[in-house]
Amino acid sequence: MAEDAQEVPQIALEAVIGFNGHVFSGLKVHPDKEHIIYPLGCTVIIKSLRSGKQTFLHGHTNNVSCISVSKSGRYIASGQVTFMGFKADIIIWDYEKKEIYARLVLHKARVEDLSFSPNDKYLVSLGGQDDASIVVWNIGSKEAICGSPASAQSAGHCLTIEYTNLNDEIFVSAGNGTLRVWELDLTNRKIRPTECQTGQLKRIVKCLEIPNDDNYFYCGTSSGDILKVNLKTRLLNSCGPVKQKFSKGVNTLKVLKTGDLLVGSGDGVLSLCSGGNFKTIKSVQLEGGVTSVTLRGDGQQFYVGTEAAQIYSLGYIDFKPELIATNHNSAVKDVAFPFGTSELFATCSQNDIRVWHTDSSKELLRIMVPNITCNALGFMKDGRSIFSAWNDGKIRVFTPESGKLKLIIHNAHSMGVTAIAATNDCKRIVSGGGEGQVRVWEIFQDSYRLVEIMKEHKATVNCIKIKSNDKECVTASSDGACIIWDLVRFVRNQMVLSNTLFSVVCYHPEEFQIITSGTDRKIGYWEVYDGSAIRELEGSLSGAINGMHISEDGKYFVTGGDDKLLKLWHYSDGEVTHVGVGHSGSITNVRICPNSRCIVSTSADGAILRWRYPQTLNRE
Repeated sequence: MAEDAQEVPQIALEAVIGFNGHVFSGLKVHPDKEHIIYPLGCTVIIKSLRSGKQTFLHGHTNNVSCISVSKSGRYIASGQVTFMGFKADIIIWDYEKKEIYARLVLHKARVEDLSFSPNDKYLVSLGGQDDASIVVWNIGSKEAICGSPASAQSAGHCLTIEYTNLNDEIFVSAGNGTLRVWELDLTNRKIRPTECQTGQLKRIVKCLEIPNDDNYFYCGTSSGDILKVNLKTRLLNSCGPVKQKFSKGVNTLKVLKTGDLLVGSGDGVLSLCSGGNFKTIKSVQLEGGVTSVTLRGDGQQFYVGTEAAQIYSLGYIDFKPELIATNHNSAVKDVAFPFGTSELFATCSQNDIRVWHTDSSKELLRIMVPNITCNALGFMKDGRSIFSAWNDGKIRVFTPESGKLKLIIHNAHSMGVTAIAATNDCKRIVSGGGEGQVRVWEIFQDSYRLVEIMKEHKATVNCIKIKSNDKECVTASSDGACIIWDLVRFVRNQMVLSNTLFSVVCYHPEEFQIITSGTDRKIGYWEVYDGSAIRELEGSLSGAINGMHISEDGKYFVTGGDDKLLKLWHYSDGEVTHVGVGHSGSITNVRICPNSRCIVSTSADGAILRWRYPQTLNRE
């Protein structure tokens, strides 16, 4: 596929809505105080705090597992995960040029943590559980100096690593029952560890923090307490808090200039504690377990990332959280624009539907329905409601301004509602279910009536499209059939059969043809009148096609799927005109906005990407 992507012009990526909150200490403020850096899938994103503009660093082949920024701000390092037996890359990026400075390959399966030495001389890296080694790299020569097993054989595996602030030769590693201070012996190309004495205390250390003077360092543990260890003598100084431990463990620590500590814990509480006895001075509850805390400048302001994929900004004085970025933290299933406008769009995933402002990527509304997944959604043509299909078998209709529930259809389908569409007169909803039935519902102000059930599909209905005159619809199903239904007599007009699981179907705007695609990676063009096949295109070289949408003028259509590439096709030529590269997970759905300004694609890793629609196509 790489060969294909080079010949075809690329679609410009405008914005990404997404943040992987499960990477510990993955959110960083750059030393220039103007940008934040964070991972999303296999991309590293640099975002301006002023303008909100994003820059994307592409180079990893799999999800980014850790990030470190050098003290001077010249370099960013990121490590990734791969599969068992394969090498996991570390990439050092040149921050100014936003390009790869060096690619370092030694660790197997996963890079657990990275840390730069204070003067940008060395980078120390820690492999994951299957690799369990520490390697020191020379940044100038881009080569490994030496390596060593991370922990003694009697101890558990190592989880975190941190360089001291004043010495390029000393760093600390910690993990499950292991706590070591390492010294780099450059002349003999060796690193020598000293075990830290913690007496009877047995702890799993999840994070390390070393204050600027290098006298002591702090360890946050999975049991919810903090150890303070003397860096010179390697002896445990104190351990606390004695009574009120941090619930669900300490995930991240930051020392402030005052000597106080910021503590992020697994239950979503961010606390400000005194450096002496670890007593909490202030605390605030956030959504999702806290995984990153990063200071801007001296720490008058700090940013916090959580497992719920939220990014907060807080001030030291008022300690009030301001939500600066919200994101889906599970697969996004569907995306929809309101009729005739591209100013906003809605997406759905597990637990919620969210409405976004297109240009600013800001979340305008969140409709929460806990513990169930929304499979599909759409806006009524009059803009007065959002209709949605859920895996608990219910259809829910909400108001788009307030998110208030207007109507709920119980037991709409026995095996979950999997596809949904509304007629253009806003009077009916057509739904498809996991059991293969297609049902037509009449919608009143606050009630509904089941008009008809059409039973021909033998498996899940994945997609429904309704013709503009509301007299016909087409459904695509996993049973290898696409059926064109008469919505007046409720009978089958035509059926298209193919050896595939159909995932998506679209009417051409002139409505004499449909195009389909699915797991066989083919794009099929079919005659609506008699169901005959017109042509077949090879849609992808690897993986199913999950999303497809046709532009309003019918000249172009866009596809996305498991190969993570967004492709823009010329409808009548059947050729790919542009390719969008940027997704880290499978693309689950794609939409061209109503006036062809942008394309929005959603992904299985929770990301939403906005692309600039190639303007040359609009002029044709």
